[in-house]
Amino acid sequence: MRFRSKLSAFFLFLAAIFASFVVCPAQAPAVPAGRVVLVLPFENRSGNPTLNWIGDSFPDTLDRRLNSAGFLTISHDDRTFAYDHLGLPKDFRPSRATTIQIARQLDANFVIVGNFTVANNHIAVQARALSVDDLRLSPPVDDSADLPRLFDAENAIAWKVARSIDPHFTVAESTFVAAPGAVPLPAFEDYIRGSDAATPAERLQRLKAAVGVSPDYASALLALGKEQYAERNFADAATTLSKVPPNNPIALEAGFFLGLARFNSANYAGAESAFHFVADRLPLPEVVNDEGVALSRQGKDAAALFQRATAADPSDEDFHYNLALAFFRRGDTTNALNEVATALKLRPNDNEALELQRQLKSAAPGSKLPATDAAGFGPVERVRRTYSETSYRQAAFQLAQLRSARMAMLPPAQQATEFSALGRDAINQGLMPEAESNFQSAIAADPRSAAAHAGLAEVRERSNDPKDARAEAVISLRLQPNAPALLVLARLDVAQNALGVAADEVSQALQLEPQNTAALALKQTLQSRGQVVR
Repeated sequence: MRFRSKLSAFFLFLAAIFASFVVCPAQAPAVPAGRVVLVLPFENRSGNPTLNWIGDSFPDTLDRRLNSAGFLTISHDDRTFAYDHLGLPKDFRPSRATTIQIARQLDANFVIVGNFTVANNHIAVQARALSVDDLRLSPPVDDSADLPRLFDAENAIAWKVARSIDPHFTVAESTFVAAPGAVPLPAFEDYIRGSDAATPAERLQRLKAAVGVSPDYASALLALGKEQYAERNFADAATTLSKVPPNNPIALEAGFFLGLARFNSANYAGAESAFHFVADRLPLPEVVNDEGVALSRQGKDAAALFQRATAADPSDEDFHYNLALAFFRRGDTTNALNEVATALKLRPNDNEALELQRQLKSAAPGSKLPATDAAGFGPVERVRRTYSETSYRQAAFQLAQLRSARMAMLPPAQQATEFSALGRDAINQGLMPEAESNFQSAIAADPRSAAAHAGLAEVRERSNDPKDARAEAVISLRLQPNAPALLVLARLDVAQNALGVAADEVSQALQLEPQNTAALALKQTLQSRGQVVR
């Protein structure tokens, strides 16, 4: 089973790193049951084949929303793998029996299928969830919107699907519909078409068009940068990938390819920085390895990084080979011989490793790796050029499950504090469904958490629900005076032109947090409109 089995060794490594979670790895399932979801392209019933791209866009949007809601969705690449494995064309529209076969190939618990029609510039969508475990198809859920508001329809369908799979799902529909990420329809179309185009030339043309319409479109920037990298246009790839915001959920994948693009341009310090950005947030062994390679190319000792990579994946011959080189560069021939022997056990016919072993055996104890030997052999560390999005998302999902298990053992007030902090981080990344879920968990643990109610107030404000936003902010302030809740009220009052009330709320916020940047910015806005903020 490809989807769940790929991460077992790395999961154990992560569990060791996060031992403070107080969870036994052997007791934690690879992926919690009932949370793995496969979204298939929706069927186009409009009679217009030029709209097929809309059907292909549903997995892209639903995957993002369901991931933020605590589900683990199966990526486009894994879906393509299943199609190839079963001998199916990429544009195949499976029957129910074939859908179940695909889902079982990928270990999915649920498959989302659907269709849409477009008439008079209006789209109507219907979706259903197929439970693979009990072979049950849910009742259909529907939504519709004017075609320029396609994102709203897709977000609404995502929320209804989440509710269909998990009736206890608590995130509000307004949070899903208002989730950021919407771009002009032409940019979205070019991105989807470009992602699925058959030729590199068309992919580049479409993706450049998407970025031209929407220069801050992170998904299109990532796809374009990866395509430029594949075409060996490393300078343009680095420029494109560096534009992906660091707080965007796809920034880690962008950072990995940014590191590769810089590495291939011999910008080793820049490559090290990019790889470190990724490895610092999630230490995938291939990323830690590449950080070490970039460091070693600057003439620095990278043994510690290669040791981390081999600990994370002891079965990777290249990691052991790199560590052997790092030890040899130190003059530690004994450990270098041990590592190259391990590498050769994993890949006995590796000629470079055999030559390195020969050189090590003939070297005097304590001698260091020469640039080249008499035969012209000059070994260099091996960089890993593939990034497993599946491994990343599985690892991130697994860490979230471990974190939840650890937090469940904490006192309620501490649970609320930690969930609130996670919610605040999610707000900063623009992940509103994930933020709301964390704040709801905080309130469930401790209904008297002022921080949780303030955070939920901000989520409601950003979701265009001023009534509930105000109610949550008032609850928060009754529990404890705090700047975030006061600023929610202030922004709501500015929107209603109650500037005097807003000025008083900003004054109170600044008394609590004199350096609060949001409060200072709002103070300046109010003063420019003639209000005195103390």
